[in-house]
Parts: sequence; structure tokens; C-alpha cells
Amino acid sequence: MPEPSGRPIRADARANEDKLLAAAAAAFARDGAAATLKQIAKDAGVGIATLYRRFPTREQLVDATYRYETARLASRASDLLAGLPADRALRAWMSEVLDYLAAKHGMAETLKTLLQSDQRLSSMTREQLTGAVEEFRVAGIAQGVIRDDVPSGDILMALAGATLVTGAAHQRPQAERLLDLLMDGLTRADGRRRDTP
Repeated sequence: MPEPSGRPIRADARANEDKLLAAAAAAFARDGAAATLKQIAKDAGVGIATLYRRFPTREQLVDATYRYETARLASRASDLLAGLPADRALRAWMSEVLDYLAAKHGMAETLKTLLQSDQRLSSMTREQLTGAVEEFRVAGIAQGVIRDDVPSGDILMALAGATLVTGAAHQRPQAERLLDLLMDGLTRADGRRRDTP
């Protein structure tokens, strides 16, 4: 992220920002809305003034943390595909999406407001995650393990439906079963589309 003046960020400032974003992501996952900026700065190993210089408001920190985590999640596709067949890589990534959303439960209201007020952020999120799904889809089609008649956007929307039950820990098994159902539909043995009424 460039400085407000438009100048590129210095290497040391970039390192501090990365530490702050990683600490904020961990704090929000651990403490939810109760996470304090003072504790985030301490966990990052920087002073509170450094945090406020980079993120003057809590909302700006939440926004930056959300962008950071979304980009990290989207970039996982390549890592997973390097070590697993595409269908197993996609399924593992879907579980990571559940983990990500469960960790954001404490920030739900702030994120909801942020996404509703910033259409560009919402579009960016959709584009990044659809791009990740497309990586899995293309690899899966090439490997013969994922159907070729389901667009990435549809897969992402089905995943979004499964994530609706990630709010409480006791719902996690149900969310995982929904992901298994989704994967069963994407990996039909005969590769043919079911007739729909």
C-alpha cells in the first residue's frame, strides 16, 4: 500500500505494516471485536504510534487486514496445487475459507459495514476469490478430476452458501459436510451434468 502522499512505502515501513497486519489478523481471530489496538501493536513488536501513523482509525486497520487476509487466501491456490491433486487442493482451500470466516466472526459487523459501503472492495474480494477458484478449476479439468461445465463463479457462490453456517463451532461439521456435497457435485465420476427440472 503506498503512502498517502503517493510515494512508495519504505522497506522498513513495509516490514512494520506486514507485522501489524499479521498481528491484527491473529488478534481479530483470537479476540474478535475485543482485540485492542495497543495489544496488536505489542504483538507486532512496534509502538502504538507506529500503528496509528499507518492506520489512523480502527476501521482503516480492519479494512487493511481484510485486504491482506483476502489476498493471502487467494494466493493459497498455487501453493495447494503444487502439492495436491486439484480436487483435493480445492477441498483443502474451501476448508481454509471456512477457517478464515470463522476467525472473522468477531469482526462481522465491521466487515459487513465495510463491504456494503465500498463496492470496489466487494468487487476486489469477489475477483480475487473467483481467480483462485479458477486456478483450481482449470487444473482439475486438465487432470480430469473436476467437471468442465461449472463456471468458477458458480463454485464460489455454492461455497458462499456453505459458509453461512460458520458462525458457531458446533456448526463446523455441518459446513464441512456441505463442502463435501459441493465437491461431490464437482467431481462426478461420469463427468456429466445432471438434468435439472
